[in-house]
Amino acid sequence: MCGIWALFGSDECLSVQCLSAMKIAHRGPDAFRFENVNGFTNCCFGFHRLAVVDQLYGMQPIRVKKFPYLWLCYNGEIYNFKQLQKQFGFDYQTLVDGEVILHLYNRGGIEQTASMLDGVFAFILLDTANRKVFLARDTYGVRPLFKVLTDDGFLGVCSEAKGLINLKHSTSLCSKVEPFLPGHYEVLDLKPSGKVASVELVKFHSCKDEPLHVASDTVEALPSAGFDLDTVKSNIRILFENAVRKRLMAHRRIGCLLSGGLDSSLVAAVLLKLMKEININYPLQTFAIGMENSPDLLAARKVAAHIGSEHHEVILNTEEGIQAIEEVIFSLETYDITTIRASIGMYLVSKYIRKKTDSVVIFSGEGSDELTQGYIYFHKAPSPEEAAEESERLLKELYLFDVLRADRTTAAHGLELRVPFLDHRFTSYYLSLPAELRIPKNGIEKYLLRLSFEDSNLLPKEILWRPKEAFSDGIASVKKSWFSILQDYIDQQVDDLLLEKAAEKYPFNPPKTKESYYYRQIFEKHYSGRSSWLPHYWMPRWVKATDPSARTLKHYKSATQE
Repeated sequence: MCGIWALFGSDECLSVQCLSAMKIAHRGPDAFRFENVNGFTNCCFGFHRLAVVDQLYGMQPIRVKKFPYLWLCYNGEIYNFKQLQKQFGFDYQTLVDGEVILHLYNRGGIEQTASMLDGVFAFILLDTANRKVFLARDTYGVRPLFKVLTDDGFLGVCSEAKGLINLKHSTSLCSKVEPFLPGHYEVLDLKPSGKVASVELVKFHSCKDEPLHVASDTVEALPSAGFDLDTVKSNIRILFENAVRKRLMAHRRIGCLLSGGLDSSLVAAVLLKLMKEININYPLQTFAIGMENSPDLLAARKVAAHIGSEHHEVILNTEEGIQAIEEVIFSLETYDITTIRASIGMYLVSKYIRKKTDSVVIFSGEGSDELTQGYIYFHKAPSPEEAAEESERLLKELYLFDVLRADRTTAAHGLELRVPFLDHRFTSYYLSLPAELRIPKNGIEKYLLRLSFEDSNLLPKEILWRPKEAFSDGIASVKKSWFSILQDYIDQQVDDLLLEKAAEKYPFNPPKTKESYYYRQIFEKHYSGRSSWLPHYWMPRWVKATDPSARTLKHYKSATQE
């Protein structure tokens, strides 16, 4: 996890512009470099480093003697860099996984490069010999990337939007800053003036397609016995374990977020099992946050005892949570209601990890709800086919919601996130299964995933079959949910008259509740006029919901009501 920043064709003094690069310093607390591009005095790279692999030669932009005309700034982890080296005979000059991007590009161009990378990434690749700039981002947007391109060819690129919004330019204060689309790469021509012109934007991978890099995967071809249930369950276990195994690549201590829900519990259990197998000689630290005796804390405690992790509990008090709202919204760069609610707990637990422990590489369960139809409202899907379509829509929009939350809340405290449920091969296999297999069954969401691990003894049965809790609800007590606590506080902060006139003040995505209005005010304070970053609020489908919390849906039952 790092922070990347680059400018091409800046009219303003670069020493002034580089102040914007410091807005993402939290993403890389270990080192910073600012480097001009030879022959292009108005082009530069900025890089904030979190050293996770190759602590000696890992600074960026990466340049190697073999390709002196290539400059690479990337944020991410490429899990198959050693397999690709073996497959193509690459001669690496560093231990940095990202170096493979230079070799792949030299061998087969940008299309093959982006398609062959098994990992999470956002990168800027400059080829001065052919006068090209390339941008690319992984399938689910696990690593963030924003860009701004003016009409006269000034390009700014950054891991977070906050590093671009204050850039100066001769024609105006910078025009539209927007997220770079996941699963895409862009080709731009670099002019002698340092300015650029976009040539094409190409989608190189869809979540349903088996990735091109399967050929270099550590797991060989799966049994091709169709969709026999036992075979499917076995394949799910094999591919999920493989997804966790490949993410063990780190020279820093590994930890795991553990809410006590199915997803984080499975990640933690498989992670600890594999760490033992490869003789990692320190205990796995797991981290839970919640109010005293909240459902999440109690469940996480049970899982930690079962798997034998070194467990840490962070007790959330209401005042601390409320005080964190503004810094959370600043970190997130969104005003989405459910994202903010869920981010407060994750932000505070990440803060604890950074201050109180030496864990840096943090595993988490994001992506499972979208992939395996884990949200409560999937029970109301009109048909398996529509449920499958909704699952794909949610995966495509992850970069706006859960993946955004997970990245920004951890990156704000210099931690690196790893999300095995979003492994390319695991997701493409799961999405290839018949729609009928993937829907909730017997009133239980994620039925197939739970069934696949039923005989593994990885988790206690009551955890494996624990009903879905939204993270923002599970951290609160059963008596009063976290969103109710937030709403009670905000009711005192927002006047009724302000809410009545909300649509006039904020015509795009107008706030409908005081809570929504309160978040929007804070967002506009820091990112005025940037409301289009959120195309729509996250809300459940097929139900007449006015609030995104699972606890407002009829299907929801807390443990005390069963």
